Amino acid sequence: MTFVEFKKLLLDADITLPKFAALIKVSDKNIQSYKKKEEVPNTLAVIAKSFAIMYKKDIDYRSHIKELNLKKKNKLNGGFSKKSTK
Repeated sequence: MTFVEFKKLLLDADITLPKFAALIKVSDKNIQSYKKKEEVPNTLAVIAKSFAIMYKKDIDYRSHIKELNLKKKNKLNGGFSKKSTK
């Protein structure tokens, strides 16, 4: 999916890119970087499409996502353990 198509889906879901990033606990800069690549990863495309569909069906997707209590990852705890060099 192109970045432009992704942004259109966010409009269909009535959410801005910064609010989308905050909701799914991902850096806004990280998502903006896909603009240069002109494509977004499949996972972001699926999320945006799902949000757009739920919004059109009057499903409050925001509250459901907040219930997940997602945690923002950073470089120190990005989900990958460091291997021992011993």
